[in-house]
Amino acid sequence: MVTNRFLRFYIRVLATGIVFLSLSLHGQVASDSSTDSPAPSDPIASNLVSEVAATSSDLLASQTAAPVQDGNAAQSQQTPTAPTPQSLHDQAEQQLKVQEHQRIMGVIPNFNTVNIQNAVPLSPKQKFSLALRSAVDPFEFVAAGVLAGWGQLENDNAGYGQGAEGYAKRYGASYTDSADGVLWGNAIFPVLLHEDPRYFRRGTGSFRSRFLYAISTTVWTRNDNGTWGPNYANVLGNITAGGISNFYYPSDNRGVGLTFEGAATVTAEGALGALGVEFWPDISRKLFHTRDRAPVAPAPK
Repeated sequence: MVTNRFLRFYIRVLATGIVFLSLSLHGQVASDSSTDSPAPSDPIASNLVSEVAATSSDLLASQTAAPVQDGNAAQSQQTPTAPTPQSLHDQAEQQLKVQEHQRIMGVIPNFNTVNIQNAVPLSPKQKFSLALRSAVDPFEFVAAGVLAGWGQLENDNAGYGQGAEGYAKRYGASYTDSADGVLWGNAIFPVLLHEDPRYFRRGTGSFRSRFLYAISTTVWTRNDNGTWGPNYANVLGNITAGGISNFYYPSDNRGVGLTFEGAATVTAEGALGALGVEFWPDISRKLFHTRDRAPVAPAPK
């Protein structure tokens, strides 16, 4: 898949801004996300706690004096119930509903980011649903239009020509590139390879550790069983989408070499995007004085 000059320029500028802003936060990121002011003492609350403690003591004494129940019954009451597949599915649905409202600056979709510790793995249907939600978001259609306009201005993929027909071809190619990447890299291959297509934001730790973690996720990801391993789905998805683009790009922009070059470029750009996702809440807190209190995902094992 061949990315046009505007996309590369935009991502580089965005990444540069993220890095510089993140460097200014160095030494503050971990403390900002972990330090909270203690709540002032309240005499009324203290009295209430004392009353609750006294009541609890009375209840404990009464339970101690009560006759002992049957051993099997007591054991069955104490044994925790393991979550059923249906309950895990429902938990994943609730987490997805939260993710589908996440946007950077209120505009750019951020549906694939997880801020929850030990997030429940997604079912195949949920992976496809999340990919479809990302692919059909209005922002993707607007972005494809902007990229197509810039490509026409720069005469990228000259075989498309100019005018309305040339713009329509560029628009279709731009949107198809994005949709194919999402479909193969976030749905089909993750289902086949049992990988989680989401980005698990670390949110805590030193700047260096978070920086290295973010750029590594483009080739290292979490599996459905909770372990971490190579991100085959992302790499294969980029290569597959690049191969499909040979069917609709002009003859001068086709070929095996261009396919792998484009896939490598998109994979590298994914690392820059991960930096943006990882550090945006910190940047937002710094610039707009907001506070990100969402739980964060654990570091990879």
